[in-house]
Amino acid sequence: MKLLNERLLMMRRYLLTILITLSLTHIAQAQQCKGLVITGHPAYPPVAWAADGKLQGSSVTLVSNIAKGLGVEKVTSMDFGSWEKAQQAIRDGRADIIFGIYKNPARAEYMHYIEPPYMLDPVSIVIRKGDNFKFTQWSDLKGHRGVTNLGESYGSQFDAYIKIDLNVVRSNGIDQAFAQLLNKQADYLIIGTYPGKLEAKKLNLDSKVVFLPKSVLTADMYIAFSKKSKCYSQLEKGFTEGIKKAVASGEVNQLIESANQQFYK
Repeated sequence: MKLLNERLLMMRRYLLTILITLSLTHIAQAQQCKGLVITGHPAYPPVAWAADGKLQGSSVTLVSNIAKGLGVEKVTSMDFGSWEKAQQAIRDGRADIIFGIYKNPARAEYMHYIEPPYMLDPVSIVIRKGDNFKFTQWSDLKGHRGVTNLGESYGSQFDAYIKIDLNVVRSNGIDQAFAQLLNKQADYLIIGTYPGKLEAKKLNLDSKVVFLPKSVLTADMYIAFSKKSKCYSQLEKGFTEGIKKAVASGEVNQLIESANQQFYK
């Protein structure tokens, strides 16, 4: 009888230890995900744009809404100064989430992409007004000088084509890319259609540049977590469901329209 009681006591202590461990783990996870730092491209309206050290835009609102719906108490949008630096912040773990990003193998090494993608992003070729430049396929860009923004990726296939077959330099900002085009340092500019047209209008370049009707490509845009974020495992499922719902309900398109109006108010 004494031996049986000792075994029962040991079993109770063992079970109590497991319960305490599980409880502490749950509490730690909840504490880890009370806040999120989110980031994106600081000059990519209507997706996002910089304002006083933070970001505004349709994707900022979308990510914030989903996170707060999952119980995250504080969502801080942060402008790290450039698209390249925003990606570095995800790589280093200084930011938890990045949005408006294309998928490629290099980025997948330090990001967890959330499926499905939440919007499509057409990419345009921009030329100087009056130039005779025909573009119907990628090979039409061969033999010409191109420019695009530093840190931009256009998907694995076109990224490889740029590297191997084209002569494309990188500029430090969209405004500088337009300047290089207009100064005849480049024959064409590769840029996302949404921010490109908005930036051209902002810089009063509508009479000086032309967006060619044929898109280079239309790419999927994703939300992704840093692999160093402590919140990914807890929030992954909720973000997947939140994105599906936002796309199906038309919320994403509504946020894009609202952000366009906000940018030009």
